[in-house]
Amino acid sequence: MVISNFNDPAFFSQIHYLCFMTDFLDQDIKFLPGVGPKKAALLEKELKIKNFRDLIYYFPYKYVDRTKIYKISEIHAQMPYIQVKGKIRSVESVGLGHKQRLTARFSDETGSIELVWFQSIKWQIEHLILNKEYLIFGKPSEFNGKINVVHPEMETEEEQKLKSAGLFQAFYVTSENMKKKFLNSRAINKLQLTLIQLAKGKIRETLPSHLVKRLKLYSLEEALFNIHKPENTTSLKNARFRLKFEELFIIQMKIIALKHNRENKFKGFRFEKVGFNFNHFYKDFLPFELTNAQKNVLKEIRRDVNRNIQMNRLLQGDVGSGKTLVALMAMLLAIDNGFQSCLMAPTEILAQQHFQTISNFLNGMSLGTALLTGSTKASERKEIHDSLKTGKIQILMGTHALIENTVVFKNLGLVVIDEQHRFGVAQRAKLWQKNDLIPPHVLVMTATPIPRTLAMTVYGDLDISVIDELPPGRKPVETFHFFENKRKQVYNFLKQQLEKGRQIYIVYPLITESEKTDLKNLEEGFRHITELFPEVKTGMVHGRMKPVQKEQAMEKFKAGKTKIMVATTVIEVGVDVPNASVMVIESAERFGLSQLHQLRGRVGRGAEQSYCILMSSYKLSNESRKRLATMVRTNDGFEIAEVDMKLRGPGDLEGTQQSGIGFDLKIANLGKDGEILKLARLMATEILDDDQLLQKEENRVLLENLKASKQNEFNWSSIS
Repeated sequence: MVISNFNDPAFFSQIHYLCFMTDFLDQDIKFLPGVGPKKAALLEKELKIKNFRDLIYYFPYKYVDRTKIYKISEIHAQMPYIQVKGKIRSVESVGLGHKQRLTARFSDETGSIELVWFQSIKWQIEHLILNKEYLIFGKPSEFNGKINVVHPEMETEEEQKLKSAGLFQAFYVTSENMKKKFLNSRAINKLQLTLIQLAKGKIRETLPSHLVKRLKLYSLEEALFNIHKPENTTSLKNARFRLKFEELFIIQMKIIALKHNRENKFKGFRFEKVGFNFNHFYKDFLPFELTNAQKNVLKEIRRDVNRNIQMNRLLQGDVGSGKTLVALMAMLLAIDNGFQSCLMAPTEILAQQHFQTISNFLNGMSLGTALLTGSTKASERKEIHDSLKTGKIQILMGTHALIENTVVFKNLGLVVIDEQHRFGVAQRAKLWQKNDLIPPHVLVMTATPIPRTLAMTVYGDLDISVIDELPPGRKPVETFHFFENKRKQVYNFLKQQLEKGRQIYIVYPLITESEKTDLKNLEEGFRHITELFPEVKTGMVHGRMKPVQKEQAMEKFKAGKTKIMVATTVIEVGVDVPNASVMVIESAERFGLSQLHQLRGRVGRGAEQSYCILMSSYKLSNESRKRLATMVRTNDGFEIAEVDMKLRGPGDLEGTQQSGIGFDLKIANLGKDGEILKLARLMATEILDDDQLLQKEENRVLLENLKASKQNEFNWSSIS
């Protein structure tokens, strides 16, 4: 059969009905033996499990080896799980009502432990048999100097042989509400084992046979069975690989297909010439020699805007790496080809900073620039609107005010979006739609380094450029980690820096004191700093202040009227203060790596050596130690981003949630599965390059899988 139209709704409807609506896995979960209507309602409410497919794709979060049987004399409370063979010697019920508990003395030839139940006590009393051999499994703990196991799993030797559950015990995440209704991890495991018995021979393959054969993958049925009931480490490894690969492969297929679609559908303005303004600026106004990284990015942009298709490029670079200068030179290309440009920033302070920076760069060149924000006066706003329509304004900078319907361009050719994750998809779309027929080129800038694997997923349809060099004269920020016992030395160092005329940031995680934490708080810190340095003017800025108050406080600091700025993370993306040479971060263990790196980027903007001081308590988790050690070790934002994702996972990284793209990865981990992701992207690229509409018979199953997939449709791709 030849598929004539990839987007034909009638064809899709037929495929979906024939191949999926009649699928065994689409049966309502209440029809699975052991479930019924009440448990089905609970599974849907707590875990969003509605049918057999949802259940079989609800994967274990860990496995415990059930081959090891301990002697009671070997057990201690720090062990995660134990399995012991022995006999119940005595049973005792203690207390009444909701305080009732059941205890049993369980022993083998080396000693005894206590088994404890707080629920189902009547059932346990009726079914426990004294002096009969049981195999018990559970988590040991210590109470009153004795080792006990609360609510152990118990089986007779005959039951264990009949169950044949494989070598590993699978564990599933459940809720407190489910546990109260006896739907704990063990109950989910039983349902999974029931389901895979019923599903034998009924699970359809979802990947093309040529791909399964080429990569030597498990079939989908093999993978699903072995993920819930692995017989050995090899089968578990192979099952995981198959399921992770498919999950990432489907995402990459959609991303690359959308990129192809955008390139085919959306033509772009062609900037054919490098004209007077670009060359004049480069020769006579460029303040310093471009870094090789900046030159390479400009070449990539130049190639994009000369191809007759819409540019959709992500520009990554640490704070101070020179992204704004590259964006300006791209705007000059647009002007030389008769087009206008705009730059949208997330805050008024940042928009003003861009306006000031670009105005300084262009000082002496007769180009029309303007700033439009919420604070722009009505008379000035009208003048800007009129000048935009006539083309007198060639570069417009601003905030969300740029997307208002009253803002009409004569011929918008380039849109630059700074710190794009702070804008919603719909907001970015309004800028992109400022032209009726041909969309403007899009350059997205971010100072938040994005790990390679995350960029291949979240921004997989964009072309990516990286500025990984600092401009000449910039010195890397030196970072130190100190505990409380070094605070006096830190204050002495701050005094020395103030005497040299430098400015200082001191950042706290909280605004007011919290009863639940022992963190240093902003207000107490502000009082303490003003007492320590009474002769120095100190400012304060935090998120609860009105925007006007925040901007006034930051402007005073920028102008040098205040020497110390006590703040929360609102200064994470803020004004450029080259004279600020020290960043002190209090309770640094409470910040994420991405935040710490962004805060450090506030200093080191001038030619003087700058410093970042991380203050923490003595009690640090292993994860906190790794974060702080990473900050001290490296200034490389991309290395920091990789460590951050491995520690926290992609869903927590700044930008992924705000962007409107939610990850719903059931088994793959972008922090750990980079190699699988690379393979998935390579295979997806090869298949779509060879068969863009998946019309070949060998790819039919893949088309069906893509069409039936309920994952995000990635409609945001065309607007980055």
